[in-house]
Amino acid sequence: MRCISSRTLMFLIFLTTFAVSSAQTGQLKVVATFSIIGDWVQNVVGEVASVDVLVGPDADAHGFQPSPRDVITLAQADLIFENGLGFETWLDDLYAASRARAPRVAVTEGIEPILAGEAHGGAEHEAEHHPGEVDPHAWHDVQNAIRAVEVIRDTLIEADPDNAAIYRENARAYLAELAGLDEQIREQASGLQEERRKLVTNHDTFGYFARAYGFEVLATLLPLSTDTDEVAAGELAALIDTVRAAGVRAIFVENVGDVRLAEMVAQATGARLAPALYTDALGAAGSAGATYLKMMRYNLGVMLEALAE
Repeated sequence: MRCISSRTLMFLIFLTTFAVSSAQTGQLKVVATFSIIGDWVQNVVGEVASVDVLVGPDADAHGFQPSPRDVITLAQADLIFENGLGFETWLDDLYAASRARAPRVAVTEGIEPILAGEAHGGAEHEAEHHPGEVDPHAWHDVQNAIRAVEVIRDTLIEADPDNAAIYRENARAYLAELAGLDEQIREQASGLQEERRKLVTNHDTFGYFARAYGFEVLATLLPLSTDTDEVAAGELAALIDTVRAAGVRAIFVENVGDVRLAEMVAQATGARLAPALYTDALGAAGSAGATYLKMMRYNLGVMLEALAE
C-alpha cells in the first residue's frame, strides 16, 4: 500500500492551511480519483460543474504519489467520486491531509463484486491481489459502468438540485450509449469461438470483463514478481507450460505497465504480443482510449483480432 509519510502530511497540511479559497463561481466543484471515473462524471455534468481528476490519462493509480496541488484540489472540492473496493489505497491519507469536508462517494455502490482471481479458469498462478480480496476493476463490465453513472447522476442531483434537469438529461443520453456499448460487446464477443476466449495478461484487471462477456482469464504475469529481473525460473517455466498447453494465441499488456515479462513469455511460447490495452486508465486526448466508450471498443477490437488469428 502506498502511504504518505508523516513529514509529507505535515507539509501538505501546512500548504492547505494557507491555500487561498477559489472564487465563488456558483459551479459545483467535483473531484474524480482517476481518469475513467472522471470521464463518466464529465458526461453527466456537462458544462454546469467543474471536474478535476487526480490520476490522469496513461497514469497508474496503483503507484500514484499525491502532490501538494492534489491536496488543495481535495480541500476545495464539493464532491469526491472514487471507485472504492480498495482501489485508491492512497486516498484516506490524502483526504486527511487536505482536511477536506466533501462527501466521498464510491461509484461501485450496489455492484456485485468478485474476488481477486475468481475469473481465473483453474490456472495455478495467483491473482495480483491476495486471495479473498475484492477485485476493484469493476469498470470493465459495462453494466457496472451503467450503475456507476446512475450513482453519479443521483448524487449530483441531490448536491445541486438547481441543475437536476441537466444532470438527468445528460445521464439519460450517456446511459443509452453505454447500453449500446454493452450490447455491442456481447454480440461481437459471441462471434469468437469459445475455446479462443482465453486471456493471458500482465495485470489482473479483466476479471469483471471475463465474467460478463464469456472469457476466461487463464493467467496473469504480474504476480510472478514485481521485478522482472527476479522472476523465479520455475514460476516462469510453469507459466510458459500453461500458455502452451492452452494454445493461447496472444498475450495482452496494458498502457500503464511493464511489458518485459510478457515479451519473454510471448517469445518462448510463440504467442503474439498484442497491442497494449487500456486497463486502469484512459489514454491521452486524441488516442484510441481517450474516453471510456472508445477504450472499451478499442480493447474489444484488439482482443478479437489477436485471438481470432
